[in-house]
Amino acid sequence: MKKIAGYFLLLIALTSLSFNSFSQSKELVPGYYVVVSAYASSRENLAKQYVEDLKQSGIAAEYGFDSGRKLYFVYLKYFTSLKESLKHMSATRKRGKFTDAWVRVIPGYIAALQTTPPPPEVKTSTTPQGKNEEKNQTATPAKTEDIAAKEAPVDSAAEEVTENPPIVQHEVMTLGNTEVFLSLYNARNNRIVEGDVQVIDTERSRVMTRVKGNEYLVLPDPKSKTGQLTLICEAFGYRKVQQEINYPLPLADTIKPHIDLMGTTIVINFDLVRYHKGDIATLYNVYFYNDAAIMRPESSFELNSLLQLMLENPNYRIRLHGHTNGSYHGKVITMGPDKNFFSLDGSKQGSGSAKDLSYNRASVIKDYLISKGIAADRMELKAWGGKRPLYDKRSPNAQKNVRVEVEILEE
Repeated sequence: MKKIAGYFLLLIALTSLSFNSFSQSKELVPGYYVVVSAYASSRENLAKQYVEDLKQSGIAAEYGFDSGRKLYFVYLKYFTSLKESLKHMSATRKRGKFTDAWVRVIPGYIAALQTTPPPPEVKTSTTPQGKNEEKNQTATPAKTEDIAAKEAPVDSAAEEVTENPPIVQHEVMTLGNTEVFLSLYNARNNRIVEGDVQVIDTERSRVMTRVKGNEYLVLPDPKSKTGQLTLICEAFGYRKVQQEINYPLPLADTIKPHIDLMGTTIVINFDLVRYHKGDIATLYNVYFYNDAAIMRPESSFELNSLLQLMLENPNYRIRLHGHTNGSYHGKVITMGPDKNFFSLDGSKQGSGSAKDLSYNRASVIKDYLISKGIAADRMELKAWGGKRPLYDKRSPNAQKNVRVEVEILEE
């Protein structure tokens, strides 16, 4: 009986190993894919069948898994250039069979364009929403490919997640009837960058919404006399980039070097540049438990962006500035011997000043980076306590005073 159980466990292990190896081999690498359908993670068999159906009809196609979206994508062609992928997408739509084809962007280093081996890629989940993010007017997504595929037992063609209306070239093109693609890219090392873009009503200096980069969308109408929109790209580890575009007359802006018209898509390019010596950036999406130098789990995305910055630039030396909301003396909770960066389990409670708390918060970020292989001598600490608040400690925005800033000392 024990021998049968042993064989059974071995069979499970081999099956699991085979499945994991296969899944990894199908992971989409960074770049641009002209996609024609998407399937839920449980429907790989349908993605595979659809690819076979397309090949039998004389259409070259492949499929792969995007772990960030947890979807399988069936694609016609892979590109290392956004411009070339959009040209191919436009031509594909015009041929009629795939009028809803779109470009799926996988962030990261594009290996085919690397002249030297890139640093290790830090795997992160999708960016968490900040606790203090304002609920503004939202942009309208132009694609719905990233929703989970339905589980109905139908044929592969019916399982497609593309429910887009036919692509129409309007007689008068405005941003109200034209899809926009926001391309976030670091051309210096051929890296597709994850980040957000603020959409601002230029005339009223009013933030309308915040949207994801490397996505299709329809921008909101400022309903102002000028119709001018300001787009500010924010990606931690990179300097902010600001671009302008006119809502009613976007075609006039296509003469600008950062705006391209690709078929029926307007592409706004954000060429991102890493921080330089003297730059100071705030880790606004790194959050701490109350009275604690322990981070909340949702801090991991921005923390790993900082890690990627340090891995990519081995000459960087930084200073971490810790700040609190107000100056007081009270309890200070720190990590226990288990070094649990994101949980209060096993933590220690002591007491100290606001300056002590701010020092410990900067220190825990340093410890996290050391645990990931960053040399300790590349980082310095500075504790400010509550001496440099951004807002009054009793204001609705007082929580933003609790922060850690990153200063670039050497590059």
